[in-house]
Amino acid sequence: MRLITDGVTPVPRMMLVDDLETDDGRFCELDRPLFLRIGDRIDFDGRTLSVTPKGGESFSPGGAWGIRCRRRAGRRL
Repeated sequence: MRLITDGVTPVPRMMLVDDLETDDGRFCELDRPLFLRIGDRIDFDGRTLSVTPKGGESFSPGGAWGIRCRRRAGRRL
């Protein structure tokens, strides 16, 4: 499922995630699964992930960040 990480758009449904990936190939393997509730907001500034629960204080879940290489469409190796 694609999540919007603008810090404003709320999560549309409850979910349990154990890793996250951005459109540009960055990924984070979380130290432990993260339970997101309806209304939580996620923000990613390029280096740090933060979660703001509905009516609560934001926090940054721990995890290891990396970059996945992917082949671009239409390009030959």
